[in-house]
Amino acid sequence: MVRALFAGVVFVAAASTAFAQAPAPSAQPFQAGQPLKTTPNVKIYGSFRFSESLSYDADRDLIVSVNAGMAQDLVPNDGYVSLINPDGTVHTPKWIGVNRNGLTLNHPLGSHIANGMLYVVDIDTVRWFDMKTGEPKGNIPVNGAGRFNDLEVAKDGTIYATVTGAPNDPTTWKVYKITAQSQAPLISGAPLAMPNGITFDGKGNLVVVNIGNNEVQTFSTDGKLLSTENAVDPGNDGIVVTADGTKYVSSVRQGTVSRIRPGQKAEIVASGIPSAASMAYDSKRNRLLIPMNDWNAIAIVELGQK
Repeated sequence: MVRALFAGVVFVAAASTAFAQAPAPSAQPFQAGQPLKTTPNVKIYGSFRFSESLSYDADRDLIVSVNAGMAQDLVPNDGYVSLINPDGTVHTPKWIGVNRNGLTLNHPLGSHIANGMLYVVDIDTVRWFDMKTGEPKGNIPVNGAGRFNDLEVAKDGTIYATVTGAPNDPTTWKVYKITAQSQAPLISGAPLAMPNGITFDGKGNLVVVNIGNNEVQTFSTDGKLLSTENAVDPGNDGIVVTADGTKYVSSVRQGTVSRIRPGQKAEIVASGIPSAASMAYDSKRNRLLIPMNDWNAIAIVELGQK
């Protein structure tokens, strides 16, 4: 079963200020946004503006939506992070980004929760925020990287980030390995084909999906290609690997989700999801959480009994 939750579909509608000029970064101390305080008869849905990635916060049982905001040539420094309840209602409309005090968040895309932090890629910079307070805790700019798309973070803090690059230009297709001391491509060009989503499998290997084809590629953390599987559709964005080794792949171009069980061919388990982007896995309910980019919505795909 697939459910879609759209921004602006509310019982009590929240006003949009999308076209207002975002305030410049301030030297004032960072402030996190506060949860909504509504009466029991009110349910509010939405709080998305180009949500490219979701993460699941198992500690608080919340969906973390990273919103790119407006295009940088229209409103710079407009990214924000919202918190969504498991039923799809809004918990905190702007947890990170309620104002720009002590905050720079330009156009964030991929996200990942690790080591008590929310990591995001923001154009050519990796930023991280405290998962308890939302406070910015650090960043690593990577000169010459171009535009990062997604990331995964190891327990030791090593960051692996994809650069999707340009069609027909393999020199721009990269997976970076990033630490405080070193930032350099780990994998460049073929066999990548406009890499997008990235995650770890149960053995600590990197699993990458590509916009340019339907390949699901597994690499060692030193960049060696270990295996290649195939999703049903090409144009892929999101990748989830569950504890039993099953891979779920979302196609941003076809609006489908492929499932690849270990040793089996891929099958479609969900479809009709426009712009199915970088998804997360709700381990408590065995379901996929899929952002829908400029549709300003998220889809919830129920996977049934484990």
